[in-house]
Amino acid sequence: MNVTTAPAPTANTRHRPGFIWDAHACLPLDVKTPISLLDNYVAGDVDYVCVNVGMDMNSIAHIMRVIASFRAKIAAHPDKYMQIECFDDLAVAKSKGLLGVGFDLEGSAMLQDMPEMIPVFAKLGVRQIHFAYNRNNSVAGGCHDTDIPLTDLGREMVKAVNDGGMIMDCSHTGRQSSLDIMKVSTKPVVFSHANPKVLGGHERCVDDEQIKACADTGGVIGICGFQRFIKSPNAPEVPDMIRHIDYAVKLVGIDHVGIGLDTMPSVPGTDDFPDGIDRAYYWPAHRGYGPGAGGAAVFDPKKLPALADALIVEGYTPDDVDKIMGENFLRVAKECWRV
Repeated sequence: MNVTTAPAPTANTRHRPGFIWDAHACLPLDVKTPISLLDNYVAGDVDYVCVNVGMDMNSIAHIMRVIASFRAKIAAHPDKYMQIECFDDLAVAKSKGLLGVGFDLEGSAMLQDMPEMIPVFAKLGVRQIHFAYNRNNSVAGGCHDTDIPLTDLGREMVKAVNDGGMIMDCSHTGRQSSLDIMKVSTKPVVFSHANPKVLGGHERCVDDEQIKACADTGGVIGICGFQRFIKSPNAPEVPDMIRHIDYAVKLVGIDHVGIGLDTMPSVPGTDDFPDGIDRAYYWPAHRGYGPGAGGAAVFDPKKLPALADALIVEGYTPDDVDKIMGENFLRVAKECWRV
């Protein structure tokens, strides 16, 4: 089956993409998290969503509990979801009308300075990783810290990601480390959820040189729907997403732009950080967080079909829309996941 073959448009839609891929989403990192939160992606006709299962500030024990819990809950609903273990699973999930779910890691502390941990996490369903969550570590620099190059260990880690069947991501990563990663990697590198800095303005956004370097690897920048990074006065809507998509397409071409919304629903009684963290360290006020730094609403994944329709109205061809909504990330996954 060709997962990118789109059904014929109906009377109620201008164009239905053949495959919708959300390159990064968050659920509360807690075993109590209801997996029914994924139904928001089902309602948005999403075919694959990559869900975060841990960050640099989470202990490895906590991350393992989250992975075990999420896997079990996905498996308990075979009528709605399917755990994606390899590229061919995407077509299987699509043919059955199921939401494919993969995992990502945001940071590298959980790797314990061991490249050998990459294939271990890959076997647990982790399909994507970036090396530093906002702050510097032994592998790479973070975007809210002193701008340092990729370390020697980081170079080993890039090779392990390339060899281990994961997508190499540079979101949250420091500028120089991201550029170094893209030079070292032998496979496409992505920004799973990041926006052009010229529009978003925030330090977590990425500049034109980073976007071009990403495209040069064959990679994709996933336009993020987070209000603070998309720089919208209210909860982001379709025109806000299109503004950032247009800029990236004009800069690097239609083959290198996708969607990575960075949704982050909250659930009363859940706790992302049971071990305790210094929130001001990872999200410093002087780096654009806290009161007065912009809202924290996220583009609703249920509106992704409306985004596809609006892109057609804006003059994008159906083939262009298919690439943005999913085909570009599918291409990267096919190259990175098959080892």
